[in-house]
Amino acid sequence: MKKLKLGILQVNHDKSEDIGDRFPDDAHRFRDLFDSLESRFNYRIYMTIGNELPENINDQDAYLITGSPLSVRDHHSFSDGLYSFIRDCDLNKKPLIGSCFGHQAIAVALGGSVTKSEIKWNVGVEETKFENFMPWMTPEKNLSLYVFHEDQVSLMPKGCKLLGSTQNCKISSFSKGTHIFTTQAHPEFDYMFMKTIVEKYEEMLGPKIFKNAIDSLSNNVHGNTFSLWCENFIKFNLFSKERV
Repeated sequence: MKKLKLGILQVNHDKSEDIGDRFPDDAHRFRDLFDSLESRFNYRIYMTIGNELPENINDQDAYLITGSPLSVRDHHSFSDGLYSFIRDCDLNKKPLIGSCFGHQAIAVALGGSVTKSEIKWNVGVEETKFENFMPWMTPEKNLSLYVFHEDQVSLMPKGCKLLGSTQNCKISSFSKGTHIFTTQAHPEFDYMFMKTIVEKYEEMLGPKIFKNAIDSLSNNVHGNTFSLWCENFIKFNLFSKERV
């Protein structure tokens, strides 16, 4: 079978020497995660942070928008173009996955709202408890994943379905039809990267949030399950007669 084509829209480029030189960037972290799948993908990375977007949404089979330390509540040079692309994917029911910033950007582009978290920073390993499961979410289970955010979706766009919530984030995962799938979490993070950025931002987080975050890192995470869900999601949209 021909490999599926996944376009990754990168909205972050970490240039800091202590992070950027030691770890893969956001798009390559997702590539490393998905490369653990048996089928894998053919990838095309778009540096959307530099205003690069697909010329035609049919250039790839599906798309994913990465996380970013930037805030969706701010307007960036790429914001208008990204939101237009998201609406184009929605209109044409092109499979689209959003993670963290991507999750929030999809919400805003389609008419939802993003606000600051009431607890300021939500950092560490957090369990998403799913109240709804879509056909591609197999095996059906709650997922513990890395999180690092101060913004969160406070209002879903019309026509979207809440999939899962965490203790500190009510709208942690949502879908629209069968063509949009999001998570506030970072399934692409690994332990060493997460530990490094938590320690880097210890002063910013403050002693209580920092300690809770570090303590939570001993918990198992389920990034591989999320990657399987993403593979199922893309295949469902391309090959299933049940898609809507």
